[in-house]
Amino acid sequence: MPAIFPEAVVGTTIACSFILLGNAITQSFMGVPALLVDFPHPTSPNHAAAARHLGKQWPVFWKVGNVFFRPISTLGVLGYSYAGYCAYRAATRTGVILGSDRLEGGASSGPDWKLFAVGAVCHLVTVVHSAVNMQPLNAKIDALRGDTVGVRVDSSLAEWYARRWQKLNLVRLVMPLVAGSLALWQGLKGRFSSY
Repeated sequence: MPAIFPEAVVGTTIACSFILLGNAITQSFMGVPALLVDFPHPTSPNHAAAARHLGKQWPVFWKVGNVFFRPISTLGVLGYSYAGYCAYRAATRTGVILGSDRLEGGASSGPDWKLFAVGAVCHLVTVVHSAVNMQPLNAKIDALRGDTVGVRVDSSLAEWYARRWQKLNLVRLVMPLVAGSLALWQGLKGRFSSY
């Protein structure tokens, strides 16, 4: 038996996946639309003030991404990797690594390490996507405040930046959903008794 119970790690990691899912839903379908209510057209005289206001409000979203998403997604990578490792070790003890997950007589050989590997990769995709795609967009939206040094931004694209962020955030919605659902499915099938 491993020093850290895999069942506890899996349960915690599933919870983290669904917390991230809920946060991504809230940001994409409630937060960003609320920030863009009555956002003026770029030709409007009120557009510059609205773009600056969006830039002033954006640090809350950015902070959630840096303080919330990244560490929890990293925990997801580590948690599902550990669970996959434990499931793989259990499978090597039973002689079932690839192929059928059933032993003679139809008994389950335990959780499928490959599904935990998929969960770990999903969370890794979230971390990399956040750094590569979301971070530069966050910087542009933050620069709309007007007091950011070194970042050039076209304020006429303020609404487009926010809507683009909203669309890119869907990756951070789908990846935890896939990871958490795969792990939860294994748990609901009662496959954690064979670690």
